[in-house]
Amino acid sequence: MNTTAPHDDVRLIDCNEADHALAILDILNEAIVNSTALYDYKPRPVEAMTTWFATKRAGGFPVVGAFDASGKLMGFASWGTFRAFPAFKYTVEHSVYVHRDCRGLGLGERLLRELIRRAKEAQVHVLVGCVDASNAGSIRLHTRLGFTHSGTIAEAGFKFGRWLDAAFYQLNLETPAQPVDG
Repeated sequence: MNTTAPHDDVRLIDCNEADHALAILDILNEAIVNSTALYDYKPRPVEAMTTWFATKRAGGFPVVGAFDASGKLMGFASWGTFRAFPAFKYTVEHSVYVHRDCRGLGLGERLLRELIRRAKEAQVHVLVGCVDASNAGSIRLHTRLGFTHSGTIAEAGFKFGRWLDAAFYQLNLETPAQPVDG
């Protein structure tokens, strides 16, 4: 990966399963193995990406990738269902992941800003991020972009031999203009 690429050379592109599943899986699995960004224990198999992309397509959820000039995936962002009850239809839970070799370049912010823009277009009202409470970088990113801490579930997970606190950050948008029941 070219970690010195100028910020202007980064292109945001909608990802698809055929072209991007393996690169996304690489980023996810690195996060699973080496961090508390995902509360999974084992790397996901290639086959898991078929279900992952099918769920994104079925929900109309974006998968936005940040690509360098050579076309390599540097990071991606998406959102999915917050809770599977109808009244939560205007709330989504988002995720942003940056390749280990590309962290510190502002890609997380660029991707999260793009999700916010798309959320407004999609008439989303609340974006929710579940962040491991020890992830100071992600917490700074969210608060810098206007997210507020809405609660922490202490000891919600257990990984790497210790309890993990799950902190929730939310951004309320002005959309939709006329929400409806049902």
